[in-house]
Amino acid sequence: MAKALPGGGAAHTISLTHATPLLSSIAVSVEALLLISFVMLLLLLLFILIACKFRPWRFLSSSSFSTAVSSRSRTAIKAEDVERPFISDDFDLGGEFGRSHSVESAGHHTQETFGSSRTHKPVHKQRLPYTTSHLKHSDSFVLDIGDTSEDALLGQTLKRPVGITQFHEERKPEIAEDTKKLGEFVPKYLTDQSSVLMLEVISGPSCGLRYSVQSSDMSRLPLSLGRVAPSDIMLKDSEVSGKHALINWNLNKLKWELVDMGSLNGTLVNSRIAHNPHSGNRQWGDPVELANGDIITLGTSSKLLVQVMSQSECHVPFGVGLASEPMALRRGAKKLPMEDVSFYQWPIPGTDQFGLFGICDGHGGAAAATSASKLLPQIVTSILSDSSIREAVLLQCDASNVLRDVFSQAEALLNHYYEGCTATLLLVWTDGRDNFYVQCANVGDSACVVNVDGKQIKMTEDHRISSHSERLRIEATGEPLKDGETRLCGLNLGRMLGDKFLKQQENRFSSEPYISQVVYMHQTSSGFALLASDGFWDVINTRKAVQLVQQVMFVYALSHIFFQTIIIIRIQIDV
Repeated sequence: MAKALPGGGAAHTISLTHATPLLSSIAVSVEALLLISFVMLLLLLLFILIACKFRPWRFLSSSSFSTAVSSRSRTAIKAEDVERPFISDDFDLGGEFGRSHSVESAGHHTQETFGSSRTHKPVHKQRLPYTTSHLKHSDSFVLDIGDTSEDALLGQTLKRPVGITQFHEERKPEIAEDTKKLGEFVPKYLTDQSSVLMLEVISGPSCGLRYSVQSSDMSRLPLSLGRVAPSDIMLKDSEVSGKHALINWNLNKLKWELVDMGSLNGTLVNSRIAHNPHSGNRQWGDPVELANGDIITLGTSSKLLVQVMSQSECHVPFGVGLASEPMALRRGAKKLPMEDVSFYQWPIPGTDQFGLFGICDGHGGAAAATSASKLLPQIVTSILSDSSIREAVLLQCDASNVLRDVFSQAEALLNHYYEGCTATLLLVWTDGRDNFYVQCANVGDSACVVNVDGKQIKMTEDHRISSHSERLRIEATGEPLKDGETRLCGLNLGRMLGDKFLKQQENRFSSEPYISQVVYMHQTSSGFALLASDGFWDVINTRKAVQLVQQVMFVYALSHIFFQTIIIIRIQIDV
């Protein structure tokens, strides 16, 4: 066939032979381009990842910012600023002020800062102002913030503007204005939360009886009025019911309220009915708010005058502190019921010269301690309501018979057969010339210590079976204890109130109190009394306890007033 067509066939064959290498070269070029593009794309992605991770542009901005700051600093800081001392040479740091400057000035400055209610601007450090006069230990000065329009740089000494020297006295009107504004902001009820209620029977068989209670003394609230014990105010009036009315402090309204307890003869407040009109069913009445000057009428003849005043208006010559903390809470143990009950009363109703302070530590429960804490003040009030007894105590400067009678009556009135308590009662009276006398009586192991002008005086006796004095008393009964015997019928106490069942089984138990000697304190004396249950004294000795009280008195600046601090501590030991 090729030979038959030599011209056309040969030419056609040669053309196909040359086309095949050309197509091959084009295919290779396309593959190379694709490969190069793919590699470049990978490099671009890698560059983007590196840029996102290391952010190299931040070095560029930081260096430019540093250059700007350096340039600004060189133009702003002058040689005279660097060489100038931080405090002027005219400022005297010698003497007492030099030793206490940092503490005193910091204290005054802090007080000034927190005492102001103004909006504070950004504050820059400033050099202390100098004065021409010498500062004393008790002096104070105030730093004013100058013009803050110019930015301060690190290491630059700030210039003190002219006329910023200003003493605290010059700013008193300004501070007073700030305090006034702050006082307007604080709700009024926050400044008058503590209240004292004083009741005086002005007519009826119990005329002259007086009673006072503080709203903060929750252990004595609510206050009960009735004809029989255990009413807080017992009125010997046949028209008064055994449980006639209650008075309590309403924490929500911050008001004293009276509630009739379903009395038969009714209760009136300022001639308005306070009892339930349907008195036949003995239902309680609605609470009635009491105000200063109100008259409460129980029945028809017994009337009580109400006096309500703030704590600051009620003058009490003692500062009283109460402390109670279950030790089990600190150890993470299960909380057991608190069986300690403290109480205090100044003045005793019916007399302005006597007051009492006490603590009872229950065992077998808190019922006996609670009852004793209510009975003891009532009995003391009843006994001292006799003017002849009061005069005898003031004349003889001794209340031993009164204290002994108080414990005897309390033991007779306590009807707790399976519960008992310790009782420590501190009686305080004044001779009318700002001189004070204190005498203590106790049963059990709740102790009292009096410190007068740094001298410690123990006012109680330990009545545990293990104590030497108590073992001697038991030996005097004719049935001495065996060696190593430290308990009677399971109790480690030989004297207590209550426990009638045990006392019937074992005649070596006693409720006869120990009576201390009278401690006299002159009007110029200073000191305190500390009453606490065994939970406190078992872990802290007398010396350490006195140190703790003195530290508290120093902090609150109370030690300059004579015998004006009485501290009652209740500690629960959960074993």
